[in-house]
Amino acid sequence: MTATGTYAPQPGAAPLGRMIATQAALETKMLLRNGEQLLLTVVIPALVLVLFSSVDIIDTGQAEAVDFLAPGVLALAVMSTAFTGQAIATGFERRYGVLKRLASSPLPRWALMTAKTASVLVTEILQVALLTAIALALGWAPHGDPLSVALLLLLGTAAFSGLGLLMAGTLKAEATLAAANLVFLLLLVSGGVMVPLDRFSQTTQDILSLLPITALSDGLRDVLLHGAGVPWGDLGILAVWAVAGLAAAGRFFRWE
Repeated sequence: MTATGTYAPQPGAAPLGRMIATQAALETKMLLRNGEQLLLTVVIPALVLVLFSSVDIIDTGQAEAVDFLAPGVLALAVMSTAFTGQAIATGFERRYGVLKRLASSPLPRWALMTAKTASVLVTEILQVALLTAIALALGWAPHGDPLSVALLLLLGTAAFSGLGLLMAGTLKAEATLAAANLVFLLLLVSGGVMVPLDRFSQTTQDILSLLPITALSDGLRDVLLHGAGVPWGDLGILAVWAVAGLAAAGRFFRWE
């Protein structure tokens, strides 16, 4: 006589949605527990906001310092998480063989990247909430349409994520670490985050205006400081960077 056991095993992969959610939660916990990542994603943007809002160093024209700086610091937070932090973390995961092992698991490669992107978005929500609270405490008075702000942040995240994954998937981990930090510092100074673009020559302005950090910071500043409508030009620049970066990352990313 044969009977089916009540607790008969049913081996197999978990549902795809659950796998992505679990991996995204793990990626977020690892990021928030990493002191170096927290320095990039939270401490540096907060220090820039507090320090340069309190000390009269930067000429921001008619605007209050915090009103000028807050949109740029939000853009800096997106870049620090989606580009610098993700590039460094993914680069070392690739070096240590973590990505190779994950790629052989039931979790598809595209789902792994989706989980990483979800982790970036969760971290950015926490960043934006914290930096907004600090800016409001410093006297920030934002204006504009929240939907335009959300669209700028999403496209900025896509653009920087593509560039970060492209760097992590093509360079050695040590080169990624050095290059990502160097780019972060250069764009912090020249990307319109702290220093207004009109302080540069016209030729330099024309070049810098095409960078994703400049498009993001200027777009956020137009909306939050000047109460402008949808900044289609800045959104267009971010969309081009997002499509190009993600396409290049998908084409050239090496898993080992």
